[in-house]
Amino acid sequence: MRNEVELVLGCQRNDPRAQAAFYNLYKGRLLGVCRRYARTVMEAEDIFQEAFIKIFNKINDLQKPESVEYWVKSLVVRTAIDHYRQNTNERQFVDYEAIENQSDADIGVISQLSHEEIVGAINQLPDGYRMVVNMYLIDGYEHNEIAKILQISEGTSKSQLSRAKVHLRKTLQEMGVVL
Repeated sequence: MRNEVELVLGCQRNDPRAQAAFYNLYKGRLLGVCRRYARTVMEAEDIFQEAFIKIFNKINDLQKPESVEYWVKSLVVRTAIDHYRQNTNERQFVDYEAIENQSDADIGVISQLSHEEIVGAINQLPDGYRMVVNMYLIDGYEHNEIAKILQISEGTSKSQLSRAKVHLRKTLQEMGVVL
């Protein structure tokens, strides 16, 4: 099996075998990323397909093939966010002056849950909360980055995260997880 750099170079030459291998290499990981941002499996698959079209259309722009994993994940996350924007009729973001400081320690209980339970709990969040939780807690974006990407204020990002944690606590308690 070829390594990732060889696959990128093959994709840049439009080699169908390299493209198929590249697609299959990332499918499992990236479909999981899409699933976190989508409400349904079908929606996640749509986002994934759209992202891979962008990946193959832009693969020649990738100048450092060794950074392909970060580049691909970033494109998938941005595609999921674009999909959210295109399919949201009404923004659910509200900028709150005072944000309750909550402890992150109780989020550690998530380790008690299966992947499916975690995704299910996150998918029960309102769209705005879900986007910020995914970007901040899972994908590692900072609030200033989230604010730029989602075109909201940094305070709104923090507020959405704070309120999402409250919502997640309630959902986890309903699932029988002791906080």
